[in-house]
Amino acid sequence: MKTKMLFIAALLIGMAGFSQKDEIREAEKALKKGDAATAKTNIDAAAGMISGADERLQAQYYFVRGQVYGDLARKGDVAAFATAVESYKKVLSSEEAVGKEKYSEEARIQMSSIANDLVNAAVEDNKNKMFKEAAEKLYLGYQLSPRDTVYLYYAASSAVNSGDYEMALTYYQELKEVDYDGSQMVYKATNVETGEEEVMDKIQRDLMVRSGTYTNPADEKTESKKAEIVRNIALIYTQLGRNDEALAAYRDARANNPEDVNLVLNEANLYYQMGDKEKFKELMTEAAEMAPDNADLHYNIGVIAMEQDNIEEARKSYKRAIEINPGYVNAQLNLSTTYVNEGNSLIDEMNSLGTSREEIAKYDDLKRRKDELFEEGAKVLEDALKTNPDNQGILTQLKNIYGALGDTENFMRLKKLLGE
Repeated sequence: MKTKMLFIAALLIGMAGFSQKDEIREAEKALKKGDAATAKTNIDAAAGMISGADERLQAQYYFVRGQVYGDLARKGDVAAFATAVESYKKVLSSEEAVGKEKYSEEARIQMSSIANDLVNAAVEDNKNKMFKEAAEKLYLGYQLSPRDTVYLYYAASSAVNSGDYEMALTYYQELKEVDYDGSQMVYKATNVETGEEEVMDKIQRDLMVRSGTYTNPADEKTESKKAEIVRNIALIYTQLGRNDEALAAYRDARANNPEDVNLVLNEANLYYQMGDKEKFKELMTEAAEMAPDNADLHYNIGVIAMEQDNIEEARKSYKRAIEINPGYVNAQLNLSTTYVNEGNSLIDEMNSLGTSREEIAKYDDLKRRKDELFEEGAKVLEDALKTNPDNQGILTQLKNIYGALGDTENFMRLKKLLGE
């Protein structure tokens, strides 16, 4: 009885194998006829016991399954891309297990073709602002062709655009792990006729130079993406509220890119968001030393100094920003405000004084100092009007200062300039 049961079991397995082969063949026939729906029905019907089949039958099954789902994907079933990719990978693993290739070479060709299809579809998704879908397709393309790490880079960018920061973080971390550089050689030459420098591929550039129509050939390597990747990892941690991990990422990034002022700025901004203004100021000062001609850096240092009531340091920073960029409106407005605020701070003391001779003299002295400060604030804005004569913010603040000074002539002049 035991022998009979074993025989029956073996017979059942054999019959299942024949059934699966028939379904696979039917799927192939339907696929050749362009009937992808029927092909899918047949190949899915063979799935039930395929895990128990030998590796050769598994390879055949997964190869046909890859073809079927690849066809479905190209016809609009985007979700089928993932199944096609998975299927072709299993073809390779199944045939590797038996040490004999029948479908692997064609599977690799199909995988390359699908990778191209995925990238093209991702380009369209990005155009249509379907960023998450684009990211998923680009990542699948990278999985199919791991040498094309640029697919992973663009997948990460699309994930950021989609707002899916967890997905983006995963992709950027993988880019870091594979040591993605992203730099490339750019080939340039100057058009003799126009005098303009143009970018082209190396073969074309060399031919044009030899023909004499172009001159001054130059090979330039673009900037590495490594710093950008680590910076984005830190920014994403910040976005996710994982500040400790963000700070660790910045430390890592700065150790590898000590001259990157943007890393210092981003780390400073994180400390600012965390409420540590002293550390923010320290890093902004460091950044200003690294990039002494960056007006924004000096302006931001001025803002923090102003918030901390360090007026002299704030003025110094604003003046430096204006020196670098004479049309820096916000720096001009804030510099003027430092004088107005200092003047206003004297008013409470003035109002607290009595009517004695000494107090009246002190009042007059405080008023004189207040007016001098207001006039200094007005002077800053009058200078600002030379580069921004129509700026409403400057005109309004200047009008208010003249109003507080009781300077009717200038007050009316400003009202007219404002169209009031």
